Amino acid sequence: MGVVTDIRSGRPPERVEGAVPGAKTGRSGSGSVSLFWRIFSLNAAGLVVATALLLGPVTVSTPVLAGEALVLFAGLVMLLAGNALVLRFGLVPLQRLDRAMATADLLRPGSRPVVAGPAETAGLIMTYNTMLDRLEAERATGAARALSAQESERHRIARELHDEVGQTLTAVLLQLKRVADRAPEDLREEVGQAQEATRAGLDEIRRIARRLRPGVLEELGLASALRSLSGEFTTHGLTVRHHVTGDLPTLTPEAELVVYRVAQEGLTNTARHAAADRAELRLRPVPGGVELLVRDNGTGIGHAPEGAGITGMRERALLIGAALTLEPAPGGGTEIRLRIPATEGSR
Repeated sequence: MGVVTDIRSGRPPERVEGAVPGAKTGRSGSGSVSLFWRIFSLNAAGLVVATALLLGPVTVSTPVLAGEALVLFAGLVMLLAGNALVLRFGLVPLQRLDRAMATADLLRPGSRPVVAGPAETAGLIMTYNTMLDRLEAERATGAARALSAQESERHRIARELHDEVGQTLTAVLLQLKRVADRAPEDLREEVGQAQEATRAGLDEIRRIARRLRPGVLEELGLASALRSLSGEFTTHGLTVRHHVTGDLPTLTPEAELVVYRVAQEGLTNTARHAAADRAELRLRPVPGGVELLVRDNGTGIGHAPEGAGITGMRERALLIGAALTLEPAPGGGTEIRLRIPATEGSR
């Protein structure tokens, strides 16, 4: 994760070269005259001046004299230079728009090219900005529906795992215990191994169900859920230290779920891909909100393409207007920061 990326609806957006973020409706003073009239006026002025000179004392000899050829050449050069300057400055806003369109990413909203240039160009940029606003809003709405459906499906699967598969395995475990009590001595070891395998499968089913549906988050709150998550990811090869401040601003249930899922995904990536032996999970108040930090001492992702996990974290952050930052950690590894704005009226 060697590239810094910021996403947040309300955060000062990324600057596009030659652009002013957030400029959507304002026009510069140069936008009052269209590009057509600029070029037409320049060419018309050149032709009028040439005609006036020809009708006046200036004449062209046959054959053309060197002085006369020099004057005609100078006039042609001035006309071409004027056209080049008009086109050069008139097309600069279009070049900025082209760069903005090439780098636009709906997961990094807020960056807008400045509305400037001739009337046609300014109108085109305004239309593009309006279209981008609509696309970002539609994507946010669609992502909210998709994530809501995903959470509902997680809850349903967790319930079925716990109620159906879990109870079935529990019944199998009890039956194996009765079989072990009546089995011959030479078969008891194999029955015991079957019991242990069934018990391990039952524990794994429960663990998966807890990850799918964080009941501790609903019952005990965000701080306890993060502490439990840290303990869950602490294994023989990975140690997760956690520090959750007790004096936290009030967050909405949606924001708390986003914090939990981002922490869960960050620790999952650390455990699976980072080759780290230490990780850190922090939740603390910051001016204007709360910040979640997930840091490890692993290898990072470097220039590897972003997977569905990081994309999911970004989409969740967008839903609550949070800022998600991924960057190299001091001393190596990866650092994930999620800054969540506090709700109005919170401490």
